[in-house]
Amino acid sequence: MRLGSLFAIIVPFLGFAAAIVFLWGRGMGWVELGLLLGMYVLTVLGITVGYHRLFTHRSFETNRIVQCILAGLGSMALQGSLLNWVAWHRRHHQHSDTPDDPHSPHHQGKGLLGLLRGMWHAHVGWFFKADPPDMGRYIKDLRECRLLRWVSALFPMWVAIGLLIPAAIGGLVTGTWMGALLGLIWGGLARIFLVHHVTWSVNSICHLWGGRPFQSDDHSRNNFLFGVLALGEGWHNNHHAFPTSARHGLRWWQVDISYWVIRALALCGLAWKVRVPAKLALSTGQSAAQT
Repeated sequence: MRLGSLFAIIVPFLGFAAAIVFLWGRGMGWVELGLLLGMYVLTVLGITVGYHRLFTHRSFETNRIVQCILAGLGSMALQGSLLNWVAWHRRHHQHSDTPDDPHSPHHQGKGLLGLLRGMWHAHVGWFFKADPPDMGRYIKDLRECRLLRWVSALFPMWVAIGLLIPAAIGGLVTGTWMGALLGLIWGGLARIFLVHHVTWSVNSICHLWGGRPFQSDDHSRNNFLFGVLALGEGWHNNHHAFPTSARHGLRWWQVDISYWVIRALALCGLAWKVRVPAKLALSTGQSAAQT
């Protein structure tokens, strides 16, 4: 577990460093930029729409094919297998910002040092902690589905595919091995690095800085920057107030691309029973969601 976490953190960082070296040496072409942005959006959506809103919180329903696609894209983000990710996140919601929360930034001491230690722990340090013995109880529902067990078990394969796709596209478009290498670096490793630190910031920064329009027992906050960069996940106080809602950006100006994708799926008949907060709950601050 610890060696795997170290590998998953360091290798994308090295890839990002290599991308910067190439950037200074030859600049960034449209192929590399397209692969970086395209793979970033797809794999972040795999986490936000798939891992988080669909599988963890059951905020909408969809068919097996879409489930498989979303789970595969989420796996390509290299944040752990589907079942493992869901178990940790459900534990986070059960114990949000208490000492039993796996990645709260609020229990690492006082003062500036405590703040810095808390940020490190919430952002990445918690990956190196041992798993509690009862994690399986959080995913009993997912384990009942053979497809989801299969997709989760094939996590290494999905990660490899997520690296090979941009390498293959880069090579085919440019017709060179250098194009394939740059596709691997920009659309693969550097993209994973950016996805990691943007989505992990929801654990750290969005429990420290931002607005709190809804009162809750934790320190979740809405942060505009990560509302945009994390495709809607940065509206974190909204989410903790209405955890089963498919929509996190509850005001017109709160950009929530992940919800737009869910709505698009619904319009195409590929998503149904999409849960959003009732107007009464929004006006009173009650934590409730309805179809």
